[in-house]
Amino acid sequence: MSKPEEPPIPATGPATITGVPAEPHAERILAAASHGDDLPKVSARYIWFILLALFGTYVAFVTPIGISLAIRVKELAPDNEEYLGYVIGAAAALSLISGPVSGILSDRTRTRLGRRRPWLIAGSLLGSLGLFIIAVAPSVFIVGAGWVVAALGWNTVIGNITNSQADRLPESQRGKVGGLVGFVTMAAPVCGTILGGTLATNSVLLFMVPAIIGVLLVLLFCLFVHEDDSRDRTFDQELGLRLVLAKFVFNPRHYPDFSWNWLARFLFYFGLTLSSTFTAFLFAQRLGLEVTQIGAIVALVGSLGVVAVMIGAVGSGFVSDKLRRRKPFVLGAGLTFTVGALIVAFSTDLPILLIGSMITNLGLGVFSAVDQALVLDVMPEKDTDAGRFIGITGLANSIAQALAPVIAPVFLGIGVTAGGDKNYSLLYLAAAVFTLLGGLAVLRVKAVR
Repeated sequence: MSKPEEPPIPATGPATITGVPAEPHAERILAAASHGDDLPKVSARYIWFILLALFGTYVAFVTPIGISLAIRVKELAPDNEEYLGYVIGAAAALSLISGPVSGILSDRTRTRLGRRRPWLIAGSLLGSLGLFIIAVAPSVFIVGAGWVVAALGWNTVIGNITNSQADRLPESQRGKVGGLVGFVTMAAPVCGTILGGTLATNSVLLFMVPAIIGVLLVLLFCLFVHEDDSRDRTFDQELGLRLVLAKFVFNPRHYPDFSWNWLARFLFYFGLTLSSTFTAFLFAQRLGLEVTQIGAIVALVGSLGVVAVMIGAVGSGFVSDKLRRRKPFVLGAGLTFTVGALIVAFSTDLPILLIGSMITNLGLGVFSAVDQALVLDVMPEKDTDAGRFIGITGLANSIAQALAPVIAPVFLGIGVTAGGDKNYSLLYLAAAVFTLLGGLAVLRVKAVR
């Protein structure tokens, strides 16, 4: 497919982030054109507040996946580790519907606060409610229900932060911001894990302290980043159930580049989720420890991972923008993660496990930065349906996160005798294969180098 025409500036225009009225429409177009971009550059203030909001969101949302949920499941069902996969998978399954719906509704939201901020506020409050339910849950079933509520809320926040980037980021800043976002989304769970290690004996604090951090930082973004009033927006079609359902799907033949990148994301995140969901259990098995005893080790893994992600995400993001190339970096990310997963699959010593984990995090950093920029590069109908296509893009992650934890026990059980250790080596081998396929799939994208 030939490279699509650059989308026009949205009718509302990108808002300023200083509280000063936005530039006149024609002047903003000229400003963008002078940089060879489709949109005017955003300021450092916008970038800082969006990074803070993401940091808070990931502290609240991803920390439970890394360790807090494992602790609660172990407390409530000590002999059924596989329940963790079902809990996480159920919430991811819901996001198959909630992600695109919230994106579609966000596109059409008409309020004084704009289109994105109402969803950011509501999502952070709902996510915190879900974490509170988990903290006081008397059974794994209630933990699962709470995680569904939490995931619904925090996924809505993440989706609308990404929608904001689609609304405002020009091509020349997408890789840089994607790199910084990749770094933040890796650093935040590490900070959350360190925090969780100090709060592990108190279930309420374990979940609610990260929740409070998330809410406060998201509200700071909503307070200090201006968004234009959207009440005067008009639409050709009235939004109803039939139209919402129709917007869930698109014709891949019309948008082949978007479709191939969607597949690449699905494959990569499927492999990532296969391995990351059971990281705590793998380290406990290989080191002969209880899962409740490895909080410090998981924190160490995450801390080293932050360094690897920083190198991979920030470095590749800036270089990708400078070279105006995306595909070689995404392919390299898949190859790198594959190497790291193979090392972890066959390691029993802590130093080698740490090296393998760092390599996987390096690949994750590159992928999270550059593929996020690639998503914005190939996104169709960005001026009118950014939220919709961000939601559809999110389905790649959501389907992967829903299927991988459910399928993982199949790999874990192959070749295992009654009472024997789970087959984590096979699980990580499968993860390596899928992430490699994800890197290869992006080569089919034609409009972006």
